[in-house]
Amino acid sequence: RRRSRAARKAAAGGGEGRRRGEWVELKKKGKQKWIGYDATKAETEPIAFRQSGDQLELILEENPFYAESGGQVSDTGVVKGDGWELTVEGVEKVDGKSAVVGTFGETFEPTAALAQVNEARRRNIERNHTATHLVHAALRRILGTHVRQAGSVVAPERLRFDFSHHGPIKGDQLAAVEAEVNAHVWENIPIETREMAYKDAIGAGAMALFGEKYGDVVRVVDVPGVSLELCGGTHVGATGQIAVFRFTHETGAAAGVRRIEALTGPAAYRYAIELQTRLSEAAGLLKTQPEHLARRIEAMLEENKKLEKRIAELLKGGAGSGEQGAVEKIGDVELHVSESSLDDRGQIAAIMDGFRAKHKRAISVLFTTGDRAGIHVAVTDDLVSKGVKAGDIANAIASTTGGKGGGRPHFASAGVGDVSKLGEARARTAEIVRDFAR
Repeated sequence: RRRSRAARKAAAGGGEGRRRGEWVELKKKGKQKWIGYDATKAETEPIAFRQSGDQLELILEENPFYAESGGQVSDTGVVKGDGWELTVEGVEKVDGKSAVVGTFGETFEPTAALAQVNEARRRNIERNHTATHLVHAALRRILGTHVRQAGSVVAPERLRFDFSHHGPIKGDQLAAVEAEVNAHVWENIPIETREMAYKDAIGAGAMALFGEKYGDVVRVVDVPGVSLELCGGTHVGATGQIAVFRFTHETGAAAGVRRIEALTGPAAYRYAIELQTRLSEAAGLLKTQPEHLARRIEAMLEENKKLEKRIAELLKGGAGSGEQGAVEKIGDVELHVSESSLDDRGQIAAIMDGFRAKHKRAISVLFTTGDRAGIHVAVTDDLVSKGVKAGDIANAIASTTGGKGGGRPHFASAGVGDVSKLGEARARTAEIVRDFAR
């Protein structure tokens, strides 16, 4: 309580140090102790603060909050004092100390406080950080020892790992890496950390990041028998806490650098559920079960090839172009009349599009005599621009059978009312078209 009163007095002492935007030192030469490896909560006191606008930065004496470093993002959480509360949105380095940062709209009056890291978020970060070490080791074993870390992001919701490699990873290699990481996860290997002299750590085989500066004493994170790396980040106590590991993406990040993204724990579970949901939706659209989806797609692709071949043959043979039917001149307009046994609307539309592409000033009338008899009309663009509409022609011809239909100006279809009257409709086609094409 005496220390809290002293802190208030120092903060309220006016003078230049209390001006907003400048650091206020509450303890002369106050030292900060990092306790985040062992704790996520601490009773502590501010030793300095800075307030600018609605942003407050606090340097805590006992600090459990991790500041972004080595690819691992900063912690978040809350600091609660006597009559005040700061939601920690991030942590930054200030003259070698870690300052928690958050929004604080009132004038800050420092007191002793309880600092609490968002523990669930920290645990997810730890899962992803330890998984990154396991991935690095698995990549080196499966792809080769040329693999070296080239960057990383360790966040609560995902991990990203960049590494040196000459080209895309094959699917079976990526699957092997994922399987190896999960095997180590399910072995539940206890993680060991220790401080060592830098030269001793390197001599023991510890991996150091290229371009990273290290002191004489370094922290080593050891997954016995799997991975040994210099690392100042936070990690799970045993690999089993990762729960499950799942790759999501593998891409190129730069020349000679590949990038993988992955999920662990709850995020990996949610991803699996999302994929299963999408798979079930796709299977439902294709009227099959998820386990039969691949076979269904293969069958559809094969059928599509057959249909494309059939369309090509019909186009080549002249279906819809009059080359197997009648061609008549109505003034300067060509009228093409033909028949086909096609039923598929997509194939018919493709044929009519082909007709329009091959002719400049023409009209095609295609009578289909399959299970669903129909009358289909295509009109070239120059005639459409002069007011000739395929829908009007299709309706007029269909009306001779008691049918009707419609569509766009350049392509329209109509149903046949009485199939026995198709011959009459065809015989009257030129007469009907002449009324529209004059």
